[in-house]
Amino acid sequence: MNPLKQFSIPFTGLKLGAHQFDYELDDTFFNAFEYSLIKSGNLKVNLELDRQETMLLLKFKVIGTLNLDCDKCLSEFSYPVNLYERQIVKFAEDELESDDEEIISLSRKDSEIDISRPLYEMINVAVPYIKNCEQANKECDQEMIDRLTQLSIDKQAEENEQTSDPRWEALNKLKK
Repeated sequence: MNPLKQFSIPFTGLKLGAHQFDYELDDTFFNAFEYSLIKSGNLKVNLELDRQETMLLLKFKVIGTLNLDCDKCLSEFSYPVNLYERQIVKFAEDELESDDEEIISLSRKDSEIDISRPLYEMINVAVPYIKNCEQANKECDQEMIDRLTQLSIDKQAEENEQTSDPRWEALNKLKK
């Protein structure tokens, strides 16, 4: 069964005006996307779909936490997410490529919209490029930091101890 099926909203039967949809995102949502940088989390999504004659206005409210790995100490930490985003969906006579990335174009023949991809993308954009424990007001794992520092020092010492190529010895004498 497709875990993203629940994110397809059939809008043809909806009356004009605002409609509310609530979703809960967990690990199965993120695992449904291949090569996802986010593996787990617990988010609540409140979607207000405002149906109009020529377009749909989607207002997303996403609140919860994502479980991320610290880039500095490699430990897992909870990152708080609080997003408010808006997406415009317009109806076109035929499927035209839209120049505007903020507007999704649907054919008049379409009867539903899949919000899983835009939802996934807006959550991914909210994740910081460099992730560390301090963003969640948590200290990094000092034991791991010490271990990584020690390994780095050992590697540098090993590289310095290696005998240099005799062809470079003459150049090294010039440096001195």
